[in-house]
Amino acid sequence: MTADNLEKMKRWRLILGAATEEKLKSFDSTLAQLLDEEARIMDEALAAIYDDTQLIDDSSRSGQKGQTRAAGLGSSSPKIAKWLGDIRTFFPPDVVSVIQADAIERKGLTQLLFEPELLSQVKPDVQMVATLMSLKGRIPEQTKETARQLVKAVVDEIMKRMSEDLRRAVTGALNRRKHSPIPSVTGLDWNTTIRKNLKHYDTNRKLLIPEKVYFFDRARKSKEWTVILDIDQSGSMANSVIYASIVGSIFASMPSLETKVVAFDTEVVDLSEQCANDPVDMLFGIQLGGGTDINKSVAYCEQFIKEPQKTLFILVSDLYEFGNRSEFLRRMDELHQAGVKVLCLLALSDEGVPSYDEAIAKRLASYGIPSFGCSPDRLPELIEGALKGMDLVQLSARVGEKK
Repeated sequence: MTADNLEKMKRWRLILGAATEEKLKSFDSTLAQLLDEEARIMDEALAAIYDDTQLIDDSSRSGQKGQTRAAGLGSSSPKIAKWLGDIRTFFPPDVVSVIQADAIERKGLTQLLFEPELLSQVKPDVQMVATLMSLKGRIPEQTKETARQLVKAVVDEIMKRMSEDLRRAVTGALNRRKHSPIPSVTGLDWNTTIRKNLKHYDTNRKLLIPEKVYFFDRARKSKEWTVILDIDQSGSMANSVIYASIVGSIFASMPSLETKVVAFDTEVVDLSEQCANDPVDMLFGIQLGGGTDINKSVAYCEQFIKEPQKTLFILVSDLYEFGNRSEFLRRMDELHQAGVKVLCLLALSDEGVPSYDEAIAKRLASYGIPSFGCSPDRLPELIEGALKGMDLVQLSARVGEKK
């Protein structure tokens, strides 16, 4: 068997688990030593979650028949600590995130989030932050600071990833009519520069050699636009809630934008102040789960609209409305008719479009309000186009195709 085929067989063995080992040996006796030492450790780490192997020992249970493993970690903490170390050593970061999430779902390991020494070994990612947010009321006092540091690590990473592009998008869209003598690559006015330098076109070399380059003026008046983020905090929207909240914090730091951030289930919570001060506190102020009353949240947000033509309203929701559907649709149509730039993000995440209410999405589309999933990396292009007054339906289709 070739080395390439052996590598493929090893991968299949890791995927299918120990139950397939005897069959592989009967197929080819040379496969008896298919897994080397490193692969064996990987296999044990996977088996702890996906086979019947116990990651939490019997000693951690209370002894009552049928009791769940979540009663306490007890002496199993070292075993879990080793497992956390193994998966971070032998698997890439995106796979680690999946395995950690499956550990919580399949093995009931929410307790690992309650032990500071274990939580400190967890790989910080969006899914883990979502889990912490859903459990925040149960996290013991001695673990809260560790949990906060984990959330902060994820927030900082997303801020670093998105902040520059979002700032550039907003800066590039606002007050582009005036020119400035201060050069700026992002503020280069290509149309004016080309038009005013056509007389300097070199026909022999077929080059336009500009005598003067024109740049847009970056000076802007304070609070030129109002941006409202209305975020559905139902459990299915967990990742989108995290990204949208951090986007709100980035917007809040821009003097040209008046930013309002609202989260809702059956009640409405105004997070604008926390958003401007500390996005980590804001995330811990969100309560994932519960029902959904989108109409109530839109009604609340209407008070922030002073100049409809200078307002961008972004609803982050899967559109499953358990409040007044007809009132919700009427409000959305009225916002659009008044000149508000209205967008509905069914998802703001890397996972794609979730399950959503197609009937409401189609009704909104008939009003000229697009509903679509958007990855965080595509959001700056969408925001810039909206602030420039581009057709949002066409823009959303273009952004959706690229994600």
